[in-house]
Amino acid sequence: MEGEKVALFFVAFLCLSYAYEVSVSCMMAYDEGGASAVFNSPECRPWDFSAAIKNGTDKCLVATHQGRRKYQEDRIRCYPRVIVPVLGEDGVGEASVGIAAVFDGHGGKEASEMASQKFFDYFLLHIVFNTYKNLFSHSKEHQEAGQYSLKFKVDDESTHGILEKALLRTIQDIDSEFTQEALKNDYISGSTAIVVLWMNGEILVGNLGDSKAIVCSRRSHFDQGNEGDLVTSLQAEELTKDHHPDRDDEKARIEAAGGVVLFVGVPRVNGILAVSRSIGDIRLKRYGVIAEPEVTGWRHLSTDDWYVVIGSDGIFESSSSQDACDILSGGHAKTSIDSSFCPSSSSLADCIVHNAFSKGSGDNLSVIVIPLRQESPSLEHKHHI
Repeated sequence: MEGEKVALFFVAFLCLSYAYEVSVSCMMAYDEGGASAVFNSPECRPWDFSAAIKNGTDKCLVATHQGRRKYQEDRIRCYPRVIVPVLGEDGVGEASVGIAAVFDGHGGKEASEMASQKFFDYFLLHIVFNTYKNLFSHSKEHQEAGQYSLKFKVDDESTHGILEKALLRTIQDIDSEFTQEALKNDYISGSTAIVVLWMNGEILVGNLGDSKAIVCSRRSHFDQGNEGDLVTSLQAEELTKDHHPDRDDEKARIEAAGGVVLFVGVPRVNGILAVSRSIGDIRLKRYGVIAEPEVTGWRHLSTDDWYVVIGSDGIFESSSSQDACDILSGGHAKTSIDSSFCPSSSSLADCIVHNAFSKGSGDNLSVIVIPLRQESPSLEHKHHI
């Protein structure tokens, strides 16, 4: 009987436009060792998620620059339309999810390189296996109750939960795998990570470190310096809080673990690391540095939200979040941004990078701009009567 149940769930997953087969032995490998165990297990079929990436009108605007550093340790990934399995009324269906991530390496490129290479496949694998588990659990409950018609309550809550869990597990798996590599190869490097997911007009942000995600929204306000004109512009809202070691909650965790926060140019864990959460940095893990992302929760995008911007800390070293939104205003609003560094042939992402560099940022520079609408925002000045 149990074998018949498993066969039933194979069929459910094979009804997708491309097949995701989950065997019992592969599920056991997953439960024991996560995504890395599945990809390394001879009992599991080779997993290839390239077919999940779809082309469309959605797009990511990306730019990266080595800046004034000797090495480029930033890594970025952006996939605006990825097809993932979700639970629907009749079992497993499909949904489109956008995925964008910035990994800002330090002390070497090893951690950010591994994170950028592994994230997409691990994230999708976690979605598949957790969707399968939800399907199996739900079906088992119905069978035990004598109900053999598989019908699911259709809402975003279960899908949102699976996506959030997949994000957290992916970072955990990458950190665990990198820890083994670092011990074997004596790596001292680490990486911040910031991931933004968007689906059906909502976004989720997971962050560890000091990269930022912001949303640029159309807002109107009276300009007191210009005879009370009503000004419409893009205003910045930060969606993340930096994990600096002197943040009260972060400092408390570090000190409870036996670490100290010392000011060496900026606050640092044991006088070394300027962030309190990261992938890698294995020598400081015992002192309270963790690889657990802080998740904002799903946020509804309004009709006034026009762009989401994800940037490494180099972008914001000498520029503000508002500077990024002013650049995206495209010169329609009154801004302090000098447009000379941004020729008309440049993308909006390039303009943000060039602005940060021209203002003196000494770090690697990486940014992803996600347009939320196809048209340009209508920004204008209306005289107040």
